[in-house]
Amino acid sequence: MATLFSVYWFWGSARFVIGTIIVFIILFLVLVTRHQKIVDQKTILLNIITINQNEIQALNGDYSAFADGENYTDPTHEFSHDIDLFGLRSFFQFLNRTALKEGEQKLANLLTSNDHDHIHQKQKAIQELAKKVDYRQSFSAEAMRVETQTSTKEIHDWVSSYKTFVPKIMRWLPTVFSVLSLVVISLYFFDVIKVMQLLLWMFIGLIIVGFYVKKTTKLYQDISRMQSFFQSYQKLISDIENENFESQLLKDLQSNIKSTPKASERLRKINRAIDGFEQRNNLLLGLFLNAFLLWDAKYTYIIEQWIINNKTDVSNWFYSIAEFDAYHSLANLAYNKTTYNYPEILDEKSEFVIKSQKAVHPLLDEGIAVKNDFKISSQEFLIVTGANMAGKSTFLRTLSLQILMSNLGLPVRAESSEYRPIKLITSMRTSDSLMDESSYFYAELSRLKYIIDHSEKDDYFIILDEILKGTNSKDKAEGSKKYVERLLKTSSHGVIATHDLSLCTLENEHQEISNYHFDADITNDNLTFDYKLKSGICENMNASFLMKKMNIV
Repeated sequence: MATLFSVYWFWGSARFVIGTIIVFIILFLVLVTRHQKIVDQKTILLNIITINQNEIQALNGDYSAFADGENYTDPTHEFSHDIDLFGLRSFFQFLNRTALKEGEQKLANLLTSNDHDHIHQKQKAIQELAKKVDYRQSFSAEAMRVETQTSTKEIHDWVSSYKTFVPKIMRWLPTVFSVLSLVVISLYFFDVIKVMQLLLWMFIGLIIVGFYVKKTTKLYQDISRMQSFFQSYQKLISDIENENFESQLLKDLQSNIKSTPKASERLRKINRAIDGFEQRNNLLLGLFLNAFLLWDAKYTYIIEQWIINNKTDVSNWFYSIAEFDAYHSLANLAYNKTTYNYPEILDEKSEFVIKSQKAVHPLLDEGIAVKNDFKISSQEFLIVTGANMAGKSTFLRTLSLQILMSNLGLPVRAESSEYRPIKLITSMRTSDSLMDESSYFYAELSRLKYIIDHSEKDDYFIILDEILKGTNSKDKAEGSKKYVERLLKTSSHGVIATHDLSLCTLENEHQEISNYHFDADITNDNLTFDYKLKSGICENMNASFLMKKMNIV
């Protein structure tokens, strides 16, 4: 209103009107900037509140706020499908605290990579990050603001393939033209030139800018879609740059962005350029800026030079941010689960592959969890028998997750643990694929062949739940026995759960075989389980009892 009143009152004085407009434009831009800063601060604080509310729900057993990773399910993977790594109430949902889509993908990759190298470095990184609660929450709160309509891959591809179009003369021409414009405006204010000469000068500026207007507009449309992404990533990178890390893994990740000049400064530069470029959208302001300062040409050149100078570094920045986001999830588990313990990592000459005291499945509630001790020596296979519902499947998944968590560098849910790094492979359930015209039995055979092929090339910990489920008892017993003997010729180790007690005779024939079981107790027509792993062969099976109890037979 004040601007309009001034324009009306002093309409006869063009100089005063122009001066008033300039002053109020500057004041408006200052207030807009201040307002946006307050809005950003409010958003961050609200995000931190959300983070902590979600964490309180998780501590109470509700993980619904976190993505379950269902889209990462792969029935052909070495172990993820068998141990319910992804999906509703999965280990991924239990673990996942990523705030970025790329971080979520990286976490899924970490879980499925079967990478068992550098565990000491991973442990140190997780231990260090676990203590940095404020840093992790600040990072996540900022990451939650990242717009998801543009992915890091799209940006990387766009930057890598971009072709410049403004000539090198635009490095200095806008500056020279701006100085000359100041001279022309001054001459006009001092009545040296008339308004027509001023308009002619403006026309020259618009002609220069208009020569590239089509390509400039396309560049603006592309880069403006990425602005909020760049702004958030600038702050994420700044958080990482300013944090003091001691573990080597985190230092290496930080080094990808802690360059000279700093990655955050380089992103700040592109953000400022986009902010400046955006002024072209203001019809009146854009007209004056282009007419007197060659605004579009100036910022097109700045942005194109930024692309040229940074295109090779962008992928490193994105990689490090995704890695940090994923590792924050691992650190969050270590921070929350104070009763978990880091396994002692053994060397290749160790007698044991894995040895645990009072181990529990990480997703079981404390009130129902039964702790088990177990140890498996090098090239040893346990054959585990047991009644239905006695705890075999839970034990297999407990063991699988303990290996997975150990390889990730995580603490495990056990009072103590010793572990020799090894890859994991399983066959606990088989997908019957009608689309591939494969029978259940053929699919199972394919999986068993897959395990043999892998175990002959590398050292694996193999977990099998009921070999040859899709055939008759005699054929199953003979085939299972031959398959186990084939496994004994590899350098692998593992656990085989079965209802077939004839398989237990292998303990008498091979010193690498040890029999263990989960028992059931039937007393006074009541069935009870203690869910404890014991040495020897299961004596009590319960299928007939349960069928009778449920009036099936």
